[in-house]
Amino acid sequence: MKTYDKLFPKINNFDNLLKSARLARKGKKMSTEMARFHFNLENELLHLHEELTLHTYQPGAYKTFQIYDPKERMISAAPYRDRVVHHALCQVIEPIFDRTFIYDTYANRLGKGTHQAIERYQYYAQRYPYVLKCDIRKFFASIDHQILKEKLRWKIRCKDTLWLIDSIIDASNPQEPHLIYFPGDDLFSPQERKRGLPIGNLTSQFWGNVYLNRFDHFIKEELGVPGYIRYVDDFVLFATSNEELREWKRVIKEKLAELRLVPHPGKTRIYQVKDGVPFLGFTVFPQYRYVRKQNSKRHFRHLRKMVLLKEAGKRSPQQLEDSLNSWLGHLRFGQSKRTEYKRFWYLRNHGVNLHVHPRGSWRVLEQQ
Repeated sequence: MKTYDKLFPKINNFDNLLKSARLARKGKKMSTEMARFHFNLENELLHLHEELTLHTYQPGAYKTFQIYDPKERMISAAPYRDRVVHHALCQVIEPIFDRTFIYDTYANRLGKGTHQAIERYQYYAQRYPYVLKCDIRKFFASIDHQILKEKLRWKIRCKDTLWLIDSIIDASNPQEPHLIYFPGDDLFSPQERKRGLPIGNLTSQFWGNVYLNRFDHFIKEELGVPGYIRYVDDFVLFATSNEELREWKRVIKEKLAELRLVPHPGKTRIYQVKDGVPFLGFTVFPQYRYVRKQNSKRHFRHLRKMVLLKEAGKRSPQQLEDSLNSWLGHLRFGQSKRTEYKRFWYLRNHGVNLHVHPRGSWRVLEQQ
């Protein structure tokens, strides 16, 4: 097995830090913290470079907030300079691990994503009559720090890089509390073992894939499951019989326990693929799919809010147009023409001057 050393000079290289600062800013709304960092960019990066070189770098405190749609979750936002460091680290170590991932894991990987995962689901759904859909309960809040560090050391032996990795992991803020005992635990084990990664970190998303990488290989190579897809903590297994899936379900529960994870009891069940299965925001059938009603309702609430803000002069036509076309791409992938027509006439009836481009995009025009 090949391991990698002397990675830290690549991580701490000034050009890598500069590229990482640009990546951290890309697609994000400009904040005061971001503006201040980029106003004094060269000095900020030199200061980061010095801290990393001398091992005096310490991650800052997270800002946390709750979101309630589609479910209540705690989101943690790292300071902007820490996000630059996260990008610098992932730019170097992510390709090392990505080469070891199975083909059919689709989250946070170049050329992958939810749409590709759903298309792959339909490929298997046309070949197998049954599917076991699984979800891991409180996945990011349950990731065990000791186990994660061991899995990262499987490929990395650069001491400086491991120092930086450990610094980021150890600085994780407390996540949603939940008490679970596993085989071999004593009374105090769940409290003594540090666990949980902040949802929102680039590193957390990547390390989630690393954490489940050997599990993916176990499913494919030891269980011999021909049709298997994973997207973060959602995964599906296809089979020709119900009985086979029941046995796999039992084995999976035992295997996840080795990672101190448990399947979600309400979201892990066996379906017939012909009945349609909820997967990654869509209800998916072998030959077609459509956006789930709860997702459509959530967008409609967002759309009404955007229309009201536009009427109050707090959103420009361009901002409303960008939001609409982003949703349209998602909606049309789900083959939901009826919902699209409803949204179009809702906007027209509320005074939004819409023009449909020949290529299908919607333009929001200034009122005459």
